[in-house]
Amino acid sequence: MSQVNLKQLAEELKLSISTVSRALSDSYEISLATKQKVLSLAKELNYQPNPYARSLRKRNSNTLAIIIPEIENNFFALAIKGIEEVAQKNGYHVLIYITHENINKEIAFINDLLNGRVDGVIISLSGETGDIGHIHTLIQNKTPVVFFDRVCEDVATSKVTTNDFESGYLATSHLIEKGCKRICYLGHDQSYSIEINRRNGYVAALSKNKIPFNEEYVFSCPIDSEDTYLQLKQLLESSNRPDGIFASAEQLALIAYEACNDSGLKIPEDIKVISFSNSKMAALLNPPLTSIIQPAFDIGKQTAQILFKALNKRSVPEDETIVISSTLIERKSTS
Repeated sequence: MSQVNLKQLAEELKLSISTVSRALSDSYEISLATKQKVLSLAKELNYQPNPYARSLRKRNSNTLAIIIPEIENNFFALAIKGIEEVAQKNGYHVLIYITHENINKEIAFINDLLNGRVDGVIISLSGETGDIGHIHTLIQNKTPVVFFDRVCEDVATSKVTTNDFESGYLATSHLIEKGCKRICYLGHDQSYSIEINRRNGYVAALSKNKIPFNEEYVFSCPIDSEDTYLQLKQLLESSNRPDGIFASAEQLALIAYEACNDSGLKIPEDIKVISFSNSKMAALLNPPLTSIIQPAFDIGKQTAQILFKALNKRSVPEDETIVISSTLIERKSTS
């Protein structure tokens, strides 16, 4: 027998659709005998309620939107897994939007969500995001918004991130403890919070250890990093080459490995390398890469829990920042 719907179930029982619906919802208006009769036949015929019809009656979509800048970074893949775990436990679906670091795509996605397609939005900002008017428009539309990783401090909502300043300080200090004095910083050229905090941590560690800051050693790499390799290789082959590299992202660490190899420098004998990385590939590089591991899954999970707390209370998320600490895993690239 094909799947039975509510109307067919009502006809079989010779009851109204509304009576059957209220019985299945355990309404106090329906007698115990009728409830048992309805539930018994529903079980016998393997009746499955339609979640979409139910959500329309409740005026919910039972859907969340996740807006991220990229998917190649393993951090975002793990964060999505954490969000999905919480969403599924709450009977929700997720829609994933990828901006590819483009502010116009981010604005277009958010404008598309103003029609009530989703009940809430979880977002990590694009590298180009400056004006946040589109975020305010979404909130004014009474759609709860929670930030993760790349957050905006100017929006009064919840934000979940990791301790980027402390991690930048820790990574740089680790290289200094290993004997490095001329440390190169590879970071992206965006002005989002995590990049600023990691770079500031790098500068603070140099200052703490009385190592002069050298602008020549700081690379602001575009998302398309074709020129980064050539510039770094030129520095590595100069008389004042660095003896340590701190990369703020794994793809930049891979460029560093390539540039070191092509310059005839051995890692870690000639130069030591550390990077933020959530990829299993870091342990498989030659030599294995010392990494700052972000708690990506936990960040995603915590972000979703905050959003559902607001949805269940039919309120806006609290204006707070939750920081989950990262961990340094030492491998041979700095030994």
